[in-house]
Amino acid sequence: MAEEHIAPIIVKKIKKGGGGHHGGAWKIAYADFVTAMMAFFLLMWLLGSTSKAQREGISEYFKTPLKVVLMGPGVGASDSALKNTGGKDVTLKQGQVKPVDGDPGRNKTIKEEELKEVLKKAEKAKLEEIKAKIEQAIDENPELKQFKSQLKLDMTAEGLRVQIIDEQNRPMFENARADLQPYAKKILREIGKTLNGVDNKISLSGHTDATPYASGDQGYSNWELSADRANASRRELIAGGMDETKLLRVVGMGSAIMMDKENPFNPINRRISLIVMNKETEEDLLKDNEKISVSEKDHSQVDALQKTAATPAE
Repeated sequence: MAEEHIAPIIVKKIKKGGGGHHGGAWKIAYADFVTAMMAFFLLMWLLGSTSKAQREGISEYFKTPLKVVLMGPGVGASDSALKNTGGKDVTLKQGQVKPVDGDPGRNKTIKEEELKEVLKKAEKAKLEEIKAKIEQAIDENPELKQFKSQLKLDMTAEGLRVQIIDEQNRPMFENARADLQPYAKKILREIGKTLNGVDNKISLSGHTDATPYASGDQGYSNWELSADRANASRRELIAGGMDETKLLRVVGMGSAIMMDKENPFNPINRRISLIVMNKETEEDLLKDNEKISVSEKDHSQVDALQKTAATPAE
Protein backbone atom coordinates (compact mmCIF):
# COMPACT_ATOMS: atom_id res chain seq x y z
CA MET A 1 0.00 0.00 0.00
CA ALA A 2 1.48 3.06 -1.02
CA GLU A 3 2.05 5.67 1.63
CA GLU A 4 -0.75 8.15 1.63
CA HIS A 5 0.35 11.61 0.96
CA ILE A 6 -0.57 13.69 4.06
CA ALA A 7 -0.72 17.32 3.48
CA PRO A 8 1.14 19.23 6.09
CA ILE A 9 -0.96 21.12 8.65
CA ILE A 10 0.26 24.64 9.11
CA VAL A 11 -0.71 26.22 12.43
CA LYS A 12 -0.48 29.97 12.30
CA LYS A 13 -0.03 31.45 15.75
CA ILE A 14 -0.86 35.13 16.12
CA LYS A 15 1.13 36.63 18.89
CA LYS A 16 -0.87 39.31 20.52
CA GLY A 17 1.10 42.14 21.93
CA GLY A 18 0.72 43.32 25.54
CA GLY A 19 -1.28 46.28 26.59
CA GLY A 20 1.70 48.41 25.85
CA HIS A 21 2.10 51.98 27.17
CA HIS A 22 -1.18 53.71 27.93
CA GLY A 23 0.22 57.31 27.61
CA GLY A 24 0.51 60.24 30.17
CA ALA A 25 -2.91 61.85 29.91
CA TRP A 26 -3.78 60.85 33.47
CA LYS A 27 -0.77 62.70 34.85
CA ILE A 28 -1.94 65.95 33.32
CA ALA A 29 -5.37 65.51 34.83
CA TYR A 30 -3.84 64.71 38.22
CA ALA A 31 -1.56 67.72 38.06
CA ASP A 32 -4.54 69.98 37.25
CA PHE A 33 -6.41 68.55 40.22
CA VAL A 34 -3.49 69.12 42.61
CA THR A 35 -3.04 72.68 41.30
CA ALA A 36 -6.72 73.39 41.79
CA MET A 37 -6.58 72.06 45.36
CA MET A 38 -3.52 74.18 46.13
CA ALA A 39 -5.29 77.25 44.74
CA PHE A 40 -8.36 76.41 46.83
CA PHE A 41 -6.42 76.05 50.08
CA LEU A 42 -4.43 79.20 49.29
CA LEU A 43 -7.67 81.09 48.78
CA MET A 44 -9.08 79.77 52.07
CA TRP A 45 -5.88 80.83 53.86
CA LEU A 46 -6.09 84.33 52.38
CA LEU A 47 -9.72 84.69 53.38
CA GLY A 48 -8.89 83.67 56.90
CA SER A 49 -5.83 85.92 57.32
CA THR A 50 -7.14 89.16 55.78
CA SER A 51 -9.56 91.73 57.14
CA LYS A 52 -12.86 92.71 55.59
CA ALA A 53 -11.38 95.97 54.29
CA GLN A 54 -8.49 94.13 52.64
CA ARG A 55 -10.83 91.64 50.98
CA GLU A 56 -12.94 94.49 49.63
CA GLY A 57 -9.81 96.17 48.24
CA ILE A 58 -8.72 92.99 46.46
CA SER A 59 -12.23 92.53 45.10
CA GLU A 60 -12.25 96.11 43.84
CA TYR A 61 -8.94 95.55 42.07
CA PHE A 62 -10.19 92.52 40.15
CA LYS A 63 -13.39 94.32 39.25
CA THR A 64 -11.55 97.18 37.55
CA PRO A 65 -8.08 95.89 36.52
CA LEU A 66 -7.90 98.26 33.54
CA LYS A 67 -8.32 101.38 35.66
CA VAL A 68 -4.58 101.89 35.82
CA VAL A 69 -4.28 101.65 32.04
CA LEU A 70 -7.18 104.04 31.48
CA MET A 71 -6.33 106.61 34.16
CA GLY A 72 -2.59 106.29 34.31
CA PRO A 73 -0.26 105.97 37.31
CA GLY A 74 -1.14 107.50 40.63
CA VAL A 75 -4.55 105.84 40.92
CA GLY A 76 -5.34 104.47 44.35
CA ALA A 77 -3.82 105.16 47.74
CA SER A 78 -0.17 106.15 47.85
CA ASP A 79 0.64 103.47 50.40
CA SER A 80 -1.77 100.80 49.16
CA ALA A 81 -0.65 97.19 49.05
CA LEU A 82 -1.87 97.08 45.43
CA LYS A 83 -0.03 100.00 43.88
CA ASN A 84 -1.99 102.25 41.54
CA THR A 85 -4.91 99.92 41.19
CA GLY A 86 -7.69 102.39 41.75
CA GLY A 87 -9.14 100.15 44.46
CA LYS A 88 -9.62 100.85 48.15
CA ASP A 89 -6.64 100.95 50.45
CA VAL A 90 -6.36 97.32 51.56
CA THR A 91 -3.88 98.18 54.30
CA LEU A 92 -6.69 99.64 56.36
CA LYS A 93 -8.52 97.55 58.93
CA GLN A 94 -12.16 97.83 59.84
CA GLY A 95 -12.74 101.04 61.79
CA GLN A 96 -9.21 102.30 61.21
CA VAL A 97 -8.69 105.88 60.05
CA LYS A 98 -6.27 106.37 57.20
CA PRO A 99 -3.52 108.90 58.01
CA VAL A 100 -3.90 112.17 56.15
CA ASP A 101 -1.25 112.70 53.50
CA GLY A 102 0.65 115.96 53.62
CA ASP A 103 1.39 118.21 56.57
CA PRO A 104 1.92 116.09 59.74
CA GLY A 105 0.89 119.11 61.79
CA ARG A 106 -2.64 118.68 60.46
CA ASN A 107 -2.82 115.17 61.94
CA LYS A 108 -1.68 116.59 65.25
CA THR A 109 -4.36 119.27 65.12
CA ILE A 110 -7.04 116.64 64.43
CA LYS A 111 -5.89 114.58 67.42
CA GLU A 112 -5.89 117.67 69.66
CA GLU A 113 -9.43 118.53 68.57
CA GLU A 114 -10.58 114.97 69.27
CA LEU A 115 -8.97 115.13 72.72
CA LYS A 116 -10.70 118.47 73.42
CA GLU A 117 -14.05 116.94 72.49
CA VAL A 118 -13.47 114.03 74.88
CA LEU A 119 -12.48 116.39 77.71
CA LYS A 120 -15.45 118.64 76.95
CA LYS A 121 -17.86 115.71 77.23
CA ALA A 122 -16.25 114.57 80.48
CA GLU A 123 -16.48 118.09 81.91
CA LYS A 124 -20.12 118.40 80.90
CA ALA A 125 -20.88 115.14 82.68
CA LYS A 126 -19.14 116.50 85.78
CA LEU A 127 -21.19 119.71 85.68
CA GLU A 128 -24.36 117.64 85.31
CA GLU A 129 -23.32 115.79 88.46
CA ILE A 130 -22.87 119.10 90.31
CA LYS A 131 -26.30 120.20 89.12
CA ALA A 132 -27.81 117.00 90.51
CA LYS A 133 -26.05 117.52 93.86
CA ILE A 134 -27.42 121.05 94.22
CA GLU A 135 -30.93 119.88 93.35
CA GLN A 136 -30.60 117.02 95.84
CA ALA A 137 -29.38 119.40 98.56
CA ILE A 138 -32.41 121.63 97.97
CA ASP A 139 -34.86 118.69 98.04
CA GLU A 140 -33.37 117.29 101.24
CA ASN A 141 -33.43 120.61 103.06
CA PRO A 142 -37.01 121.49 104.12
CA GLU A 143 -36.13 125.17 104.55
CA LEU A 144 -34.73 125.42 101.02
CA LYS A 145 -37.28 123.18 99.30
CA GLN A 146 -40.03 125.75 99.79
CA PHE A 147 -37.99 128.20 97.66
CA LYS A 148 -37.38 125.72 94.84
CA SER A 149 -39.60 127.71 92.47
CA GLN A 150 -37.11 130.59 92.69
CA LEU A 151 -34.14 128.44 91.68
CA LYS A 152 -33.39 127.77 88.04
CA LEU A 153 -30.54 125.41 87.06
CA ASP A 154 -29.57 124.84 83.43
CA MET A 155 -26.60 124.10 81.18
CA THR A 156 -25.32 126.88 78.92
CA ALA A 157 -22.41 127.28 76.51
CA GLU A 158 -20.39 128.79 79.38
CA GLY A 159 -21.14 126.02 81.88
CA LEU A 160 -23.65 125.26 84.66
CA ARG A 161 -25.85 128.27 85.44
CA VAL A 162 -27.62 128.65 88.77
CA GLN A 163 -30.09 131.54 89.01
CA ILE A 164 -31.90 132.77 92.10
CA ILE A 165 -34.95 134.69 90.91
CA ASP A 166 -37.17 137.21 92.65
CA GLU A 167 -40.89 136.64 93.10
CA GLN A 168 -43.49 139.36 93.50
CA ASN A 169 -44.19 138.53 97.15
CA ARG A 170 -40.82 137.04 97.98
CA PRO A 171 -37.91 139.29 96.96
CA MET A 172 -34.29 138.29 97.60
CA PHE A 173 -33.22 141.80 98.55
CA GLU A 174 -34.81 144.74 100.29
CA ASN A 175 -36.37 147.20 97.90
CA ALA A 176 -33.73 149.24 96.02
CA ARG A 177 -31.03 147.94 98.37
CA ALA A 178 -28.35 145.22 98.41
CA ASP A 179 -29.37 143.67 101.75
CA LEU A 180 -30.19 139.96 101.35
CA GLN A 181 -33.28 138.39 102.90
CA PRO A 182 -32.57 135.51 105.36
CA TYR A 183 -33.91 132.82 103.01
CA ALA A 184 -31.66 134.07 100.17
CA LYS A 185 -28.64 133.84 102.47
CA LYS A 186 -29.48 130.19 103.23
CA ILE A 187 -29.75 129.34 99.54
CA LEU A 188 -26.42 130.99 98.69
CA ARG A 189 -24.60 129.36 101.60
CA GLU A 190 -25.95 125.93 100.63
CA ILE A 191 -24.79 126.46 97.04
CA GLY A 192 -21.39 127.63 98.34
CA LYS A 193 -20.90 124.34 100.21
CA THR A 194 -21.57 122.34 97.07
CA LEU A 195 -19.36 124.44 94.78
CA ASN A 196 -16.37 124.26 97.09
CA GLY A 197 -15.85 120.66 95.99
CA VAL A 198 -15.26 121.47 92.32
CA ASP A 199 -12.19 122.85 90.55
CA ASN A 200 -14.06 125.10 88.12
CA LYS A 201 -13.96 128.88 88.42
CA ILE A 202 -17.12 130.85 89.20
CA SER A 203 -18.68 133.84 87.48
CA LEU A 204 -21.26 135.88 89.43
CA SER A 205 -23.53 138.58 88.06
CA GLY A 206 -26.34 140.70 89.49
CA HIS A 207 -29.41 141.74 87.48
CA THR A 208 -32.22 144.23 88.11
CA ASP A 209 -35.48 145.04 86.39
CA ALA A 210 -35.93 148.23 84.36
CA THR A 211 -37.40 150.32 87.18
CA PRO A 212 -35.22 153.45 87.22
CA TYR A 213 -34.00 155.49 90.18
CA ALA A 214 -35.38 158.99 90.56
CA SER A 215 -31.90 160.40 89.97
CA GLY A 216 -31.58 158.43 86.71
CA ASP A 217 -28.20 157.22 85.52
CA GLN A 218 -26.41 160.33 86.76
CA GLY A 219 -26.34 159.16 90.39
CA TYR A 220 -26.76 155.76 92.03
CA SER A 221 -28.47 153.59 89.39
CA ASN A 222 -29.37 149.99 88.58
CA TRP A 223 -25.78 149.44 87.47
CA GLU A 224 -24.43 150.16 90.94
CA LEU A 225 -27.31 148.30 92.59
CA SER A 226 -26.76 145.13 90.54
CA ALA A 227 -23.00 145.22 91.27
CA ASP A 228 -23.62 145.68 95.01
CA ARG A 229 -26.11 142.79 95.03
CA ALA A 230 -23.60 140.56 93.21
CA ASN A 231 -20.96 141.36 95.85
CA ALA A 232 -23.43 140.74 98.68
CA SER A 233 -24.12 137.30 97.14
CA ARG A 234 -20.38 136.67 96.84
CA ARG A 235 -19.96 137.24 100.57
CA GLU A 236 -22.69 134.71 101.39
CA LEU A 237 -21.17 132.09 99.09
CA ILE A 238 -17.86 132.45 100.90
CA ALA A 239 -19.66 132.33 104.26
CA GLY A 240 -21.12 129.00 103.14
CA GLY A 241 -17.63 127.55 102.69
CA MET A 242 -16.70 128.36 99.10
CA ASP A 243 -13.06 129.25 98.50
CA GLU A 244 -12.80 132.93 97.54
CA THR A 245 -10.11 132.18 94.92
CA LYS A 246 -12.68 130.26 92.89
CA LEU A 247 -14.38 133.51 91.90
CA LEU A 248 -13.05 134.81 88.61
CA ARG A 249 -15.63 137.48 87.81
CA VAL A 250 -18.20 139.47 89.80
CA VAL A 251 -20.18 141.99 87.75
CA GLY A 252 -23.34 144.06 87.80
CA MET A 253 -25.40 143.89 84.62
CA GLY A 254 -28.14 146.33 85.56
CA SER A 255 -31.21 145.68 83.39
CA ALA A 256 -29.18 144.99 80.23
CA ILE A 257 -29.99 141.24 80.08
CA MET A 258 -33.60 140.36 80.94
CA MET A 259 -35.34 137.04 81.34
CA ASP A 260 -38.67 138.58 80.35
CA LYS A 261 -37.98 140.99 77.50
CA GLU A 262 -41.68 141.57 76.91
CA ASN A 263 -42.17 142.88 80.43
CA PRO A 264 -39.00 144.66 81.63
CA PHE A 265 -40.59 145.33 85.05
CA ASN A 266 -41.32 141.65 85.74
CA PRO A 267 -39.81 140.58 89.12
CA ILE A 268 -38.08 137.57 87.48
CA ASN A 269 -35.70 140.05 85.83
CA ARG A 270 -34.31 140.72 89.29
CA ARG A 271 -31.95 137.84 89.90
CA ILE A 272 -28.50 136.61 90.83
CA SER A 273 -26.86 134.49 88.13
CA LEU A 274 -24.01 132.18 89.08
CA ILE A 275 -22.11 130.23 86.42
CA VAL A 276 -19.77 127.31 87.12
CA MET A 277 -17.59 127.96 84.08
CA ASN A 278 -16.26 125.22 81.85
CA LYS A 279 -12.55 125.25 80.98
CA GLU A 280 -13.08 126.80 77.55
CA THR A 281 -14.94 129.81 78.98
CA GLU A 282 -12.40 130.15 81.76
CA GLU A 283 -9.48 130.13 79.30
CA ASP A 284 -11.18 132.69 77.05
CA LEU A 285 -11.79 135.00 80.01
CA LEU A 286 -8.18 134.72 81.16
CA LYS A 287 -6.95 135.45 77.62
CA ASP A 288 -9.13 138.55 77.48
CA ASN A 289 -7.68 139.72 80.82
CA GLU A 290 -4.15 139.18 79.48
CA LYS A 291 -4.95 141.23 76.38
CA ILE A 292 -6.37 144.03 78.55
CA SER A 293 -3.27 143.96 80.77
CA VAL A 294 -0.95 144.15 77.75
CA SER A 295 -3.02 146.99 76.29
CA GLU A 296 -2.86 148.95 79.56
CA LYS A 297 0.89 148.39 79.70
CA ASP A 298 1.29 149.68 76.15
CA HIS A 299 -0.75 152.80 76.98
CA SER A 300 1.37 153.47 80.06
CA GLN A 301 4.53 153.16 77.96
CA VAL A 302 3.11 155.57 75.37
CA ASP A 303 2.21 158.06 78.11
CA ALA A 304 5.72 157.81 79.53
CA LEU A 305 7.27 158.44 76.11
CA GLN A 306 4.98 161.42 75.54
CA LYS A 307 5.96 162.90 78.90
CA THR A 308 9.63 162.35 78.10
CA ALA A 309 9.24 163.97 74.70
CA ALA A 310 7.39 166.93 76.23
CA THR A 311 10.13 167.53 78.83
CA PRO A 312 12.46 170.26 77.55
CA ALA A 313 16.12 169.40 77.24
CA GLU A 314 18.40 171.01 79.76
